Amino acid sequence: MAHTKAQGAANRTVNVEGKRLGIKRYAGEKINTGTIIVRQKGTKFHTGINTKMGRDFTIFASADGVVSFRNMTGHHRGQKYIDVTPVVAKAKTVKATKAVKATAKPAAEKVVTKKAPAKKAVAKKASAKK
Repeated sequence: MAHTKAQGAANRTVNVEGKRLGIKRYAGEKINTGTIIVRQKGTKFHTGINTKMGRDFTIFASADGVVSFRNMTGHHRGQKYIDVTPVVAKAKTVKATKAVKATAKPAAEKVVTKKAPAKKAVAKKASAKK
């Protein structure tokens, strides 16, 4: 006959490591293609625009852009979707720099053309006095 009292769950303690689930990139963050956005068990979040789901329900980006979250209404009420919207700021900066360069070149040429005739006129006057 055993001489230890019943200890319940104390005999069955097993340490299980955490699965590191949850949101990895939040709304407004810029991400690249393939970046993991959410690790989850089941479909707490659903795939939206420019996102795909792995076989373990991991949602990742299928294009470069900015993360955004949205809640559906109507038939899919209560479902949460994750989108990645593409960034178009790079195209605007390229156009702006081209416009600045285009306006800067003619101004520089006008200054050079005004100074050159003035120097020649001074040289002619000096030769005429001699």
